[in-house]
Amino acid sequence: MKRRNFVQLSGMGAASLLVPASMMGNVIETEALLEPGMDVAIKKKMADVALNTAKSLGASYADARIGRYLNQYVFTREDKVQNVVNTESFGIGIRVIANGTWGFASTNSVTEDGIKKATQQAVAIAKANSKIQKEPVKLAPVEAYGEVSWKTPLTKDFKDVPVSEKVDLLLSANAAAMDNGANFVNSALFMVNEQKYFASTDGSYIDQDVHRIWPTFSVTAVDRSAGKFKTRQAMSAPMGMGYEYMDGLASEKMEGPAGITLYSKSYDIVEDAVQAAKQAKEMLTAKSVDPGKYDLVLEPNHLGLTIHESVGHPLELDRVLGYEANYAGTSFATLDKWKSGDFKYGSDLVNLVADKTQVGSLGAVGYDDEGVKTKKWDLVRNGILVNYQAIRDQVNIIDQNESHGCCYAQSWNDVQFQRMPNVSLEPGKEKYSIKDMIKDVEKGIYIAGRGSYSIDQQRYNFQFGGTIFYEIKNGEIVGMLNDVAYQSNTQEFWNSCAKLCDEGDYRMFGSFFDGKGQPSQVSAVSHGSATSRFNDINVINTGRTI
Repeated sequence: MKRRNFVQLSGMGAASLLVPASMMGNVIETEALLEPGMDVAIKKKMADVALNTAKSLGASYADARIGRYLNQYVFTREDKVQNVVNTESFGIGIRVIANGTWGFASTNSVTEDGIKKATQQAVAIAKANSKIQKEPVKLAPVEAYGEVSWKTPLTKDFKDVPVSEKVDLLLSANAAAMDNGANFVNSALFMVNEQKYFASTDGSYIDQDVHRIWPTFSVTAVDRSAGKFKTRQAMSAPMGMGYEYMDGLASEKMEGPAGITLYSKSYDIVEDAVQAAKQAKEMLTAKSVDPGKYDLVLEPNHLGLTIHESVGHPLELDRVLGYEANYAGTSFATLDKWKSGDFKYGSDLVNLVADKTQVGSLGAVGYDDEGVKTKKWDLVRNGILVNYQAIRDQVNIIDQNESHGCCYAQSWNDVQFQRMPNVSLEPGKEKYSIKDMIKDVEKGIYIAGRGSYSIDQQRYNFQFGGTIFYEIKNGEIVGMLNDVAYQSNTQEFWNSCAKLCDEGDYRMFGSFFDGKGQPSQVSAVSHGSATSRFNDINVINTGRTI
């Protein structure tokens, strides 16, 4: 980390250390967020400078991405505001193929001279790299879309909402938690707007306006006499939406087991903070789990993380091929398993899909970062591994001629590469509620929310915890549990999937800062599912020592 980035981060307080340095940019005044930025006609003119320069220097392909990245982060603790930070990053990244080899350069000098110099550097890098390139890059064809645009569907742009309103909401949630027995509470609100313009020698000029939001908190209750404390995290999910997500509409939430409120298209942070304080206090006296085999009833906010780690990452084609190994390893789901046509990734109920078009999801865009129109495709169908996630220069390796549209760069000054799309478990087709599922379990545990986890370097053997746990006996919730984690391997776990709730229970979990690559980049991705049951899973007690 550069010293400048370290100083920026350390000045925000402990909570803001969640933010990767790459998402910082230059600190600006709140009012500057509302400035319109570069006109789209000028963006096209500047992009053409890059494309024409690249072609004049012998590049067979070029694309240019002009990006303006706006962020607002609000951090509070108990009755105090820790920080409000607004940042902006603006520049252009130019990618070329020359002599069959990639080259990339970027600059924050978005002028004709600045762009020409960066393009010359990108072509020079490609030609230098070509001396050791064994095979030329093969790009899958893509349609020329001309001049098109796409914007995240929203009704409230976070930039139009006063900072005071956001601060008041977080402080109200903090006060509600403290009034209901919490001893400590931290809360934060992350809001992101990516204004991205893409142009390529294939003939596309694509202007996109992407929005994301993530409210979160951590509530802690303390038993001073026993010297114990318990923490309950927020049940929110990061979303690809505007500030309307904070409206907390009653019609967009449901009641889960043990009175837990489950949120979908909007979120009531105050209500969740009240429940968090009460549940954190309840955790202080809850019994510790007895290790053994249990049927697990996993709600979507929890199951999303398991999907992310045991499906999303291992089915990235670069990880399968071993090109991606530095950041969290490779994959057990090797090409021979896919080519066999009968590899049982999960039970017959398991249908896992990739989807970059899902409304409200973090990964939803109209076009990816190499100008490919986004889509939905199968990864696992009826339990069988049928596909991977691949981009234009990868799909030929799996005998396909169309990119999946899942290329992304975290900023204009980072090269785009294959990133995880939204990966989700399709809900059951028959009407089946959470209450129905609980009734069908004799010995089980209901798990909600995310917790600590670990997974090996091939994304195979794993252990997952959660936020809150409830014991199920003879079809009823009988009380809260502590110290729960389950262990399995990816194939065993997904083959144990025995029942799925219907689409009425479908909700999304999200990862706002998913890391990959070397040097690393972050991206945002959602994972949807309905509440699901997995039979006969090994549960351990994390509070006991051997």
